[in-house]
Amino acid sequence: MSPSSITLLFLLFAVVMFVLEKIPLGVTSMIVCIGLVVTGVLDVKTAFAGFIDSNVILFVAMFIVGGALFETGMANKIGGIVTKFAKTERMLIIAIMVIVGLMSGVLSNTGTAAVLIPVVIGIAAKSGFKRSRLLMPLVFAAAMGGNLSLIGAPGNLIAQSALEEIGLKFGFFEYAIVGFPILIVGIIFYATIGHKLLPNHDVKDDGAFDTQKDFSDVPAWKQYLSLIILVLTLLAMIFEDQIGIKLSISGAIGAILLILTGVISEKEALKSIDLKTIFLFGGTLSLAAALQSTGAGEMIAGKVIGALGENPSPYILTLVVFLLCCAMTNFMSNTATTALMVPICLSIAQGMGADPRAVLMACVIGGSCAYATPIGMPANTMVVGAGGYKFMDYVKAGFPLIIIATIVSMIILPIAFPFFPA
Repeated sequence: MSPSSITLLFLLFAVVMFVLEKIPLGVTSMIVCIGLVVTGVLDVKTAFAGFIDSNVILFVAMFIVGGALFETGMANKIGGIVTKFAKTERMLIIAIMVIVGLMSGVLSNTGTAAVLIPVVIGIAAKSGFKRSRLLMPLVFAAAMGGNLSLIGAPGNLIAQSALEEIGLKFGFFEYAIVGFPILIVGIIFYATIGHKLLPNHDVKDDGAFDTQKDFSDVPAWKQYLSLIILVLTLLAMIFEDQIGIKLSISGAIGAILLILTGVISEKEALKSIDLKTIFLFGGTLSLAAALQSTGAGEMIAGKVIGALGENPSPYILTLVVFLLCCAMTNFMSNTATTALMVPICLSIAQGMGADPRAVLMACVIGGSCAYATPIGMPANTMVVGAGGYKFMDYVKAGFPLIIIATIVSMIILPIAFPFFPA
């Protein structure tokens, strides 16, 4: 059997097991990771490269930085301040989504989510609202916010570099022509109809993010220092390019400082790391690597687009590209999906003599619609443990958002980016 066929079988296995959840999500991803090595599809180094991926390092670091906010009681203190202003659950959801969405437009969406997850859990603890109903809107807003600017997500720059090669480009905020309406409609959706679709779990504090502790004996300096280090970590992430330090390293420096200053102990730092998240994310990155290296991802894309025939309608092509990117990005990283699809889309659009910007915009926006699985994007994975989420929670709450994004995009794209400009 060819490596691409084996990879597709593992993809099918992963989808079925993630949906059924007969075994834990992290165990499924490790079966896939090890299975790809045993069958010779990937070598050991490539299969396990996900565990030293910069996002995994960022996860570990921010679990510790976030953990310090809890161990000192600072998260609960911030939660108390926020809940004075946002009295209802719907108001909280709107406030969280607006803040996260706008921050993600100019920051890494993973970094934004990583910084704000502990704050939102603190808000949930103080307000009495369930964290499972607040964390999912947070990560969805982080993904939508990534479509507000050229630097919001890595996929945005991939499309830009492809366009530059043929003498075209997107403006800094041009993605927002489609991205901003999606963010607005998405916020309205979760504040109204979609509110009923959010998971309603009672999450037991299992070490990480313990909100039931009595913080009266914690010195005030520890509380404020935990917040200062979090803010400094955030600032380092904002000015990543200027200071030349990667997000994951800034996070790691913050985590080390918290331990060295005695804000939290090494034991508390280790306890705050959610290993389920690490195994789930690190393991499934091997599947994404196999889809890319064996050509299985390209084969799926080629078959689907090839079915459109010789001269497809530009509108149909754009819709198919959008939906294909949506489907692929929920199992591959959005960066990998965009990198795979951009050259295919560009060559088809050029072959038709059409302006490729609408198709590439569909590719990028579709590639960011990773709302329907816990492995679609790093932020989704980060909240699996904290929110007590199951695979189907993402499908129920996230799939309608994909439909919304598709409808909004298909209305705006042909108007904003005509295929055959006069």
